[in-house]
Amino acid sequence: MSPVPVSLRISAHAKVNLFLRVLAREDDGFHSLETLFCLLSLADELEAERMEGAGVTLEVSGAETGPAQDNLAVRAANMVLDGTGHPFGVRLKLTKRIPVRSGLGGGSSDGAAALLAVNALAGNPVPRHELLQFAARLGSDVPFFLSGAPLALAWGHGERLLRLPPLPAAPGLLLLPVRGVSTAEAYRWVDEGRRAGERRGAVALDLDALSGWGSVGRLAGNDFESVVFGRHPEIKESFEQLAATRPLLCRMSGSGSALFAVYRSERDREEARQQLGRKYGETVPVQTLASVPEQVRVGT
Repeated sequence: MSPVPVSLRISAHAKVNLFLRVLAREDDGFHSLETLFCLLSLADELEAERMEGAGVTLEVSGAETGPAQDNLAVRAANMVLDGTGHPFGVRLKLTKRIPVRSGLGGGSSDGAAALLAVNALAGNPVPRHELLQFAARLGSDVPFFLSGAPLALAWGHGERLLRLPPLPAAPGLLLLPVRGVSTAEAYRWVDEGRRAGERRGAVALDLDALSGWGSVGRLAGNDFESVVFGRHPEIKESFEQLAATRPLLCRMSGSGSALFAVYRSERDREEARQQLGRKYGETVPVQTLASVPEQVRVGT
């Protein structure tokens, strides 16, 4: 049996939504979703260390993430500690590289990483299926990050996942407009734009349609795009300029405001970066992942 680690580091990768449909708003106020998640090389790093005493502390560098008690990594750590009754404290150190309020899932990925890390510090007493239940309580993106899948179709609140054969790894480009978008506001805009009781139409999906970048690019886009672009014309302009670089696929991720494109080659991506410059926002080269890299590094 391997010794229980005292500390470890976990990479918390970003995601993009290759398509996203917002379905009906339910009685609890949450919306059902239908989406295709894809993992990116861009990642935060979470360090977790077992400490004497009790409670969870958080140190964040690289971005402002708000009050510690609201951070998904802290909430996830407390879930595991409360669920196992392990009498120790946890120090979390989070290095942010995924932009906040961007639709790239950084906070959710940090939460999934904390579930894995604190469970490992406790000797892995919580089985995987129970960790997935914890993840579903934290947020709609967290189960995907916990699943370890580079590509997955998700329904409901993101707790229903179908792992798919990964798409070929491809060069991608993020375009980050200056303005962020509030997820709560974006959902409100979607609701305001629909008639009472209106429901999204049916869509038939098959594995062939999800097996290549060209076919995925022809699927319906992202239901948040029209409402975000309508209220923020500068984000719409950025999207149009990115789409003009002739990518295989161009979308807004999640509720925005990050935009992303996938290219045939690194040369095409570099030409796109040069064409865009910095006028429409920061550009960040990334890679879509065909497999999940080793995430855990155990401290001594």
